[in-house]
Amino acid sequence: MADFRKWFPVLAVASLMFGAAASANAQPAFSCSTNAGVPPIVRAEGLTELVGDLILNCTGGVPTAAGAAVPQVNFQIFLNTNVTSRLLTSSGNWSEALLMIDEPAGTLTGPGNLNYCSNNATSTSVAGAGCTAVGVGTPGGISYLTGVTPNVYQGRQSGANSLVWLGVPIDPPGTTATRIIRITNVRANANQLGVSSTLIPTQIVMFVSATSTTSIPINNPQQTVAFIQPGMSFSTRTIGGSAGSNYLQCVSNNSGAATSTTSTLSGGGRHVLRFTEGFASAFKSRGFRGNLGGSSPTPNGNSDVSPTPESQNTPNNNYFAETGFYNTSTPTVTGTQGGVTNGVLGAGLSTQGTRLRAVFTNVPAGVVLYASAYGVTSNTDPILTGFSTATSSATPNAGSPVRLVSTNGDGAGAFTAVSATTTITQNSFSVPAAQVSLSSGSGTAVWEVMNHNPFSTETVEVLVAVSYVANTSSNLPGVGTASVAGSFAPLSTVTTASTTDLQPRFANTGSAVTLFNIIPCSTNILFPFLTNQVGFDSGIAIANTSTDPFGTAPQAGTCTMNYYGETTGGGAAPAAQTSQVIPSGRTLTATLSSGGNYGVAATPGFQGYMIAQCRFQYGHGFAYISDVGANRIAEAYLALVMDAALGTRTGVSSETLGH
Repeated sequence: MADFRKWFPVLAVASLMFGAAASANAQPAFSCSTNAGVPPIVRAEGLTELVGDLILNCTGGVPTAAGAAVPQVNFQIFLNTNVTSRLLTSSGNWSEALLMIDEPAGTLTGPGNLNYCSNNATSTSVAGAGCTAVGVGTPGGISYLTGVTPNVYQGRQSGANSLVWLGVPIDPPGTTATRIIRITNVRANANQLGVSSTLIPTQIVMFVSATSTTSIPINNPQQTVAFIQPGMSFSTRTIGGSAGSNYLQCVSNNSGAATSTTSTLSGGGRHVLRFTEGFASAFKSRGFRGNLGGSSPTPNGNSDVSPTPESQNTPNNNYFAETGFYNTSTPTVTGTQGGVTNGVLGAGLSTQGTRLRAVFTNVPAGVVLYASAYGVTSNTDPILTGFSTATSSATPNAGSPVRLVSTNGDGAGAFTAVSATTTITQNSFSVPAAQVSLSSGSGTAVWEVMNHNPFSTETVEVLVAVSYVANTSSNLPGVGTASVAGSFAPLSTVTTASTTDLQPRFANTGSAVTLFNIIPCSTNILFPFLTNQVGFDSGIAIANTSTDPFGTAPQAGTCTMNYYGETTGGGAAPAAQTSQVIPSGRTLTATLSSGGNYGVAATPGFQGYMIAQCRFQYGHGFAYISDVGANRIAEAYLALVMDAALGTRTGVSSETLGH
């Protein structure tokens, strides 16, 4: 018994040792937890909005032994809307969406430790395709950042709302390390979901699954990766207030520019188009401009040229650009096929920056429009008549927020700056401008965002000028109301992933508002009684008094005379007749019996009243009735102007005498 008691300490020590060994062998299972960081706000108009990255932090499992094949994992994500990341090949559905392991990063001038899997659709094993890896028996398993094992894998479109990465080698890190898996360059159709009608914004949600030879638990597999908000509001303002939106048909406006694209539009830029961000960073250049984290982005020194895309190849950096994770340098390539295929080197690169589109409709015949090549800044009070340009007159392209570019009607096309042919001058500022091409009263102008501040909600303003030659005898310019609608561009109806469509691209959400009106110049004058019967005759005079010492713009136009009454013996009144154009400062005179100047024909035997519709604003009439030849009697009166008062031309107050 005594001997047995001596063994108690030995047995206790042995028990502890065996327990410790058992605990050491019971490694936690390989598992992952997800997060999406801070989900970005994306534009409700957008069809290809970059959503936030999804990150899986994976721990546990047993690192792969030396010489053994690393377990392969199939990853698949689903969105609650269409995935619209660009397809980089016409076959195989290879996408620009990437899966990266352990946060590899490049530099502005080199690939860093980015090591792309060589994808080839004909290879027999897939991780993207054709990539294998072996463990090295070290704690944490293989290193993905040494250039030996691929750490960047290209996804494939597996459904309208889904992407898949097949056969990705994931070495369990054990308990002493964390394997980080990042999914980036996922674009989504935000317009498909719309804007919430409640206080809670619409969300883009991503779901992720991981399958292998053993189950891989994922904590929180559903993550919000974006919030949807309207990206832009559009409005107009007119220099001079609402009255500045009206143009008189009989008064030429910037007439030289109506016939020559090089003629300066002096004081002609009345209309400001305003594109306002719905949230900070809604407007983006193609690539990032400025220093990350800085409060003042570095301006693009030459807005006439689209900047060469630079690398944006550091994970977890928000570049506030239309381009996503993008690498300009040829990376290290690992795989049995050799070389990078399936277009993966173009992954993340957008085709253009944000574009702002103005669509002009119902522009009256004879009107020519000009648009500023760069941005301007108007006064805060739209009633005031001044504005200042946002750019230096010496180098008007430097620092401009936008550049007028040549596109098709939807706003699509490679960056081509429209050459300015003239200038719009206003308050001593000169703004380079170009003519807007119009067809049947419709046309489009498109500006691409070149500079923006992602830390401020900005308003981009551009200038539009109107020009025409007054020719009322030909009814030019036409009378009517021109409209304009503002939206993002380019527009598209392609709402799923595509190999050919542009990114970004947008749904057409613009609605038309009034831009300006061409209103007729007119005076309606009543002659209450005229006669050429029973020995009497009547004479009339219509004076075009738009020439004056008060600076009134001269007007010219015809007068249409409408006769109401009868002719001798009860016959019908004469048909209406229209005079020739009466120049400013001239007077039409005529008698019923003989007619008169400016082509007015006689109306013998008429008796009744006459209404003259003159196509100038400052018409006044006089009439007299006398015996034929005006030998014995005569009576005269001032004709009545039938229109609402225009106000005063003189700008002063004085005694008013009426009749």
